[in-house]
Amino acid sequence: MARIRVLVVDDHRIFAESLAAALAAEPDVDVSAAGSGPAALRALERAAAEGRGYDVLLVDAELGARTGGGELPAVPAPRPEEPAAVDGIALVAGVRTARPAVRSVVLAEKDDPRAAARALQAGASGWVAKDCSLQRLLSVIRGVLRDETHLPPALLTGVLRELTAARKHRSESERLVESLTPREREVLRCMVAGLGRKAVAERLFLSPHTVRTHMQNVLGKLGVHSTLAAVALARRAGVGPVGPETGASGRDVVERGGQLAQ
Repeated sequence: MARIRVLVVDDHRIFAESLAAALAAEPDVDVSAAGSGPAALRALERAAAEGRGYDVLLVDAELGARTGGGELPAVPAPRPEEPAAVDGIALVAGVRTARPAVRSVVLAEKDDPRAAARALQAGASGWVAKDCSLQRLLSVIRGVLRDETHLPPALLTGVLRELTAARKHRSESERLVESLTPREREVLRCMVAGLGRKAVAERLFLSPHTVRTHMQNVLGKLGVHSTLAAVALARRAGVGPVGPETGASGRDVVERGGQLAQ
């Protein structure tokens, strides 16, 4: 019998332990629990290294929003360099990118079309109410492993509306980005990476004055009044940062007076 490996990620200890115990009673399910996003990431990494990766992630929609939530006993405490919390949607997106074979299902206390749409955009394969029956949850777990997407019928109309609006917003952003010249798009990618004017000039072998002109043109064509707004629009349009050779892909964007800090 092929066994399904499930990782429950919820910072509500009683719920996580109860759900894990209920799932463990199924003959074809192996289950573990993690009490935070960082703990889940470590559990996924450890399982993959041991050659027994997880198949399905059950993620609390409110992960990281509670205070006082901690690690479950079976998972080591976070290392000092790790973040204290990772929200559920960010965890889903990270797992989808790093481990695309793992299917994520979001467990929610209430129906929220906007949050459900965000979860699907992040890579979730399902959105399930926490008060659903165990058989319903098992059906969803087995369904997502067949590449099915599961949503409560009551949420379908609202989620489709949210996804349609998001696509329209993205299309408008893409149209604006396409109005830029190739050089202006290069400058925009540098802005997305968090580079200041001097760093952009060095990266593109331009004078700071020329870079400033390009940045002003980018803002004007995109119809925004600040660098942060331009970066947000660029990200909606799918514009990525310049390559890691700039050494700035991990920097935060800092704005002062409508321009990137140098």
